[in-house]
Amino acid sequence: MKEVIAVFDIGKTNKKVLLFDQSLKLVFQHEQKFTCCADEDEFECDDIDRITDWIKTELTTIAKAGEYDLKAVNFSTYGASLMFLDAQGERLTPVYNYLKEVPSSITENLFANYGGKDEFCRRTASPALGLLLNSGIQILWLKQEKPDLFAKTASILHFPQYLAYTLNGKVVSEPTSIGCHTFMWDYDSMAYHPWIGDHKIELPQPVTNDVVFESEIGGKNVLVGTGIHDSSSSLVPYLKGSEEPFILVSTGTWCITMNPFNSEPLTADQLEQDCLCFLSPDKQQVKSSRLFMGHFHEVWAEKLATHFKTEGSYFKYVKCDESLLVKQEETFGSTSVFFPAGKESFEDGLKSVDLSIFASYEEAYTKLMIDLTNLCITAINLVIPENDSTSKLYISGGFARNPIYIHLLKEYFTQKEIITSEIDNASALGAALVVADVVGFKPEIKLALD
Repeated sequence: MKEVIAVFDIGKTNKKVLLFDQSLKLVFQHEQKFTCCADEDEFECDDIDRITDWIKTELTTIAKAGEYDLKAVNFSTYGASLMFLDAQGERLTPVYNYLKEVPSSITENLFANYGGKDEFCRRTASPALGLLLNSGIQILWLKQEKPDLFAKTASILHFPQYLAYTLNGKVVSEPTSIGCHTFMWDYDSMAYHPWIGDHKIELPQPVTNDVVFESEIGGKNVLVGTGIHDSSSSLVPYLKGSEEPFILVSTGTWCITMNPFNSEPLTADQLEQDCLCFLSPDKQQVKSSRLFMGHFHEVWAEKLATHFKTEGSYFKYVKCDESLLVKQEETFGSTSVFFPAGKESFEDGLKSVDLSIFASYEEAYTKLMIDLTNLCITAINLVIPENDSTSKLYISGGFARNPIYIHLLKEYFTQKEIITSEIDNASALGAALVVADVVGFKPEIKLALD
């Protein structure tokens, strides 16, 4: 039988189980969608009972089928969600939706008591995202709004650790979940923020992501990981596979630039420009910046298609034309047509740009990509420290195949090697990689696109 690690990749929309062999090649994948249920306030949330039942059924089937030898299990999930357990280890709450509205006074009081918004967000390396997107707010919300329920709470787990707990019964925390825009981790002291102790909230100390616990599944002993936050998990293949310091630019709806080799503290100015910090699996700071690049591109591509009467995906056929790039430079210089005052002026640009100034779709799209890439270069530079040690810039996701974008990055970052990369199921692969050594697997990691 082929030895495998099973990973459950739990997103908001899709839930997957994936099996990786000893070389960490994907050998099996099954996707499942679940209808949502509602919390006690009738707000939509994931049906946690159905999800955990499905996980146990899938694992038992895999273990007993005889086709694969199940050696380990791990979990990669979305963040910003907590689970509250009573003294008997039973869950007290649903998995509250991080889009749930809560009183803004909870966050305002936290800021007021701990140095003001700017200083608090700087120390926790967490932009104030609102709703329950800063998961620490969920603790204070439950304590204030549902005191009877909170009084019964004995343990608090992030979502990946709760799923692992349903198999291994261990109450643990790990760096990637606790360190990602939670308001809970103090990056100055690299420990829980003082408000946790001041509110007499007991949380488990984070263990590294290679910690595993034995559990019986389908009649055999299987190692169960601690779970990992999906954004940080997608960085793991690069941490394991790159021999030199690097920056990863993960492009999609959001363009997330991650630098695991920048130890400089986050500044208030960087926070204002949509920077934050993650923690890597070995508890190292990963300075990151965010840009809504894919969304900007999608909306503008639709407007260009309408104006020039082309199909919506016509941009896929636009090549990198040096003469068009030179023409845009000669015509506009460093002026941004589509974002006249930076990324904050997206809506203004949509209303004010006169597309008739361009002679063709190709000309307009080339200028759009110049303006978008310049925004991205600004975001990348935000995570490059004064004493920069990185030599490689990995570009993953949809824009890795955009010839204009890649050309412009190479023109700007002349001192770095620009490598286009596409790792399928990067979050799930990262979850498998962090336990691979413990299991004795020897992965082969291919980072560059052919």
